[in-house]
Amino acid sequence: MERVPYRATAGSEPYADLRLPVTILLDNVRSMYNVGAFFRTADGAGVERLLLSGITARPPKHAIRKTALGAEDRVPWMSVADPLQAVAGLRAQEYEIVAIETSTAALDIFDWQPRFPVCVLFGHEVDGLSPALLGACDTHVRIPMLGLKHSLNVASAGAVVMYELLRKYRELVNGTPGAAFLG
Repeated sequence: MERVPYRATAGSEPYADLRLPVTILLDNVRSMYNVGAFFRTADGAGVERLLLSGITARPPKHAIRKTALGAEDRVPWMSVADPLQAVAGLRAQEYEIVAIETSTAALDIFDWQPRFPVCVLFGHEVDGLSPALLGACDTHVRIPMLGLKHSLNVASAGAVVMYELLRKYRELVNGTPGAAFLG
């Protein structure tokens, strides 16, 4: 069977004009490969933009390009000097501000009902988000972890979150779970 891009199939028609009203803020993500993976997944899920703050690397960097495979040229992104100020600006635009974190106050991602538009925050691979950013969030969300480890790689977690948001947004626009997107 021939491999073809999704956009070349009839199944992609319901997504033709869809833009997921989601902004992703990466704060102190140390691996350029993880940053590249976020760009690639953001492109695939139709995310509106990435905000990069702290030590998070910015394009152009070879390691970002290696995993992004050109998505860093397609997905709008912005360098943010003060992530708290960026969050405040998005809140003023009525974004729900959401920490993706393993905190005790976090909702299970499958139980969370996002209020679009949404800004999801991902932090340092080991230390997570700063207390200040955690305190600035409306909601904390976690991915259930049933094994020995208590968290996923940050880029893997980002992919889970982006596609769960895409699924939930599609349901919201449609009004029924699993129905075709009406565009």
